[in-house]
Amino acid sequence: MDLCRKILKSLSIVIVSSTSAFASDGMNGAAFGPIWALPFIGLLISIALLPLISHHVWEQHQGKIALLWSVLLLLPLLLVTGSVETLTALVHTAFLDYIPFILMLLALFTTAGGIVVRGNLHGSPATNALLLVLGSILASLIGTTGASMVLIRPLIRANDNRKHNVHVVIFFIFLVSNIGGSLTPLGDPPLFLGFLKGVSFFWTTTYLYRETLFVAGLVLALFIALDFYLYRKEGVTRDPTPDSPIRISGLINLVLIACIIAAVLMSASWKPGTLVTISGIPLEGQNITRDAVMILVTFASLRLTKASDRIQNGFNWGPILEVAKLFAGIFVTMIPVIAMLKAGEHGAFAPLVALVSHADGTPNTPAYFWLTGILSSFLDNAPTYLVFFELAGGDAQHLMTEGALTLAAISAGAVFMGANTYIGNAPNFMVYAIAKDRGIKMPSFFGYMIWSGTILIPTYLIATLIFFS
Repeated sequence: MDLCRKILKSLSIVIVSSTSAFASDGMNGAAFGPIWALPFIGLLISIALLPLISHHVWEQHQGKIALLWSVLLLLPLLLVTGSVETLTALVHTAFLDYIPFILMLLALFTTAGGIVVRGNLHGSPATNALLLVLGSILASLIGTTGASMVLIRPLIRANDNRKHNVHVVIFFIFLVSNIGGSLTPLGDPPLFLGFLKGVSFFWTTTYLYRETLFVAGLVLALFIALDFYLYRKEGVTRDPTPDSPIRISGLINLVLIACIIAAVLMSASWKPGTLVTISGIPLEGQNITRDAVMILVTFASLRLTKASDRIQNGFNWGPILEVAKLFAGIFVTMIPVIAMLKAGEHGAFAPLVALVSHADGTPNTPAYFWLTGILSSFLDNAPTYLVFFELAGGDAQHLMTEGALTLAAISAGAVFMGANTYIGNAPNFMVYAIAKDRGIKMPSFFGYMIWSGTILIPTYLIATLIFFS
């Protein structure tokens, strides 16, 4: 044990600068060297490569692998900074970031999984396009997670006779799980955080509808062209799902989703103050109440939804468990990465941060769009949004008026480019897991990025020239 301790201590001395990684007011990102990002990068590489190298090992041990990378970060952090600072960082990440994040996903996953669209839709290009449009609209009303969970199963059933159906799920992730959630704070977590920072509820609707209609419209047009080509190439095939009229059951879950939305809105307007302090981290009453509502809604949905409805939906806990395990590791290992970004020009990512301003100090709007977007493709897009929100001044009133173009670029980058990878937004991985569970041969991590690079990146380049130049 002494030898292991000495080795870890030596490793810690190598990867940390001589100053403490924590200041009196929190984590000091300026004290971290780039090597602190290695556990996060290692976890991303594991997610990307291990399913290709050894699918069975990854399926059986992905939680342990995420835990291993977390431990490889936490042990040096513990030895260098001490138990108090490490515990504070973990408590902050757990109670203010991860737990609210996963509870909202759990509530939306459970309620949406209880809404059953019975009957057989036929996966023609027109039907698929209609479902994508409907899902994109719903994404800003009930969130990208809610819309994704309600519609992904009917979409898969509609295309179960198609030889080529992978592209349908991929474009669903593009539009429903990401781009469609850009018009209200309910659509995607980054916009909700902006709402909590003082951005008015309908600001994104007013200032992002042009960008959203353009990007979503172009992506949808590309989908229709591709789907029509593949549909004609396949010819007419017999649909294995018997014809039956469309019926929707489990509607009590719509009421429960309304409760989720009400709890989110309540947490932004009701301020009872701090109720509990854990390891120096204040837990405010509105957030505790919101999280409690998520738990109650989850149990209510399980209690009030017929078991036959969930069976018909093919509902199981596999996708949410997979997301919970992997994102626990992602949230932990990205602690120093977010801190380095927050350190701005004083941190290890100073060259990136410098790109968001011109020489005369004015904001570089295209850089805000692309840097927010690229980092949101691999980091959680909510804290990434906050980092660039603060870099832009952090004053919501100024950003909504004189800085509107900059705030629009940050908001669009965080939401749109979450579609670039499977881990850019939580619904992406959930849709991937459900589709894979239903027998669809989804592309690998890098295979998906070939799709997003081919379809989305050119679209975003055009959007940059039109809206952010």
